[in-house]
Amino acid sequence: MEALLLGAGLLLGAYVLVYYNLVKAPPCGGIASLRGRTAVVTGISSCGGTREPFNLLLRVNHIGPFLLTHLLLPRLKTCAPSRVVVVSSAAHQRGRLDFTRLDRPVVGWRQELRAYADSKLANVLFARELATQLEGTGVTCFAAHPGPVNSELFLRHIPGWLRPLLRPLAWLVLRAPGGGAQTPLYCALQEGIEPLSGRYFANCHVEEVPPAARDDRAARRLWEASKNLAGLGPGEDASSDEDPQPKDPGTPSSLSSSHPEGSTVSEPYPSPQSSPDLSKVTHRILVKAEPEP
Repeated sequence: MEALLLGAGLLLGAYVLVYYNLVKAPPCGGIASLRGRTAVVTGISSCGGTREPFNLLLRVNHIGPFLLTHLLLPRLKTCAPSRVVVVSSAAHQRGRLDFTRLDRPVVGWRQELRAYADSKLANVLFARELATQLEGTGVTCFAAHPGPVNSELFLRHIPGWLRPLLRPLAWLVLRAPGGGAQTPLYCALQEGIEPLSGRYFANCHVEEVPPAARDDRAARRLWEASKNLAGLGPGEDASSDEDPQPKDPGTPSSLSSSHPEGSTVSEPYPSPQSSPDLSKVTHRILVKAEPEP
């Protein structure tokens, strides 16, 4: 009996240590007010399939925020100092971008897990390249890991019969949404972190990332591939002072011309003819975004 009680006590103590050190996110100290500041926080989680021949996870988790950020950049520069916060995940550590299969459809749960990690690696590389291009403009950007959060994003893709079993477990080991919001809020509001633009934050602290997430050449290749998938023109970088305009859907683009020879990263997939073009969507958003006279 004493051994059983001792074991239960040790398990409870281990849970408390794990919960308060790894799961529960205490409020970050020193967060300022949003008043007088401009911050854009982008990030969403998706899984599942689509009838269209593309990678839904990459499109939702990376291409969507990439396009939104491009459309807002002129306003962000006008309102500088301003910030862009890209919600990533610790899953980026398992990511490995294969530019020959970048936008191919995902089939099966194993490929979904891999594609999710790849999309979160894309988030980190996007923040890194965006910081490079926006240097000196007054716009800074950060990648933020909210931690494991107990929200509908976690349960909505789980079979209905399994949800009653997982809800109590999620309540025990996952963060509340308020706790998950702490690091993105820290990146959006904390004063004095501007020199850390392009870095990755978790638990309200900057963290080092693996070599794949520090690869500047891969970040630039991903930038070019993302512009192609989002329907943006080849010359529309973040450092440009002009508003991004959609490219002509009938104009083919080459992603290899802007990179040096001998690169170890191959060409992104697919070609413009096999990938759905988002330029019309971009055009509609731009028209709606124009200020009224």
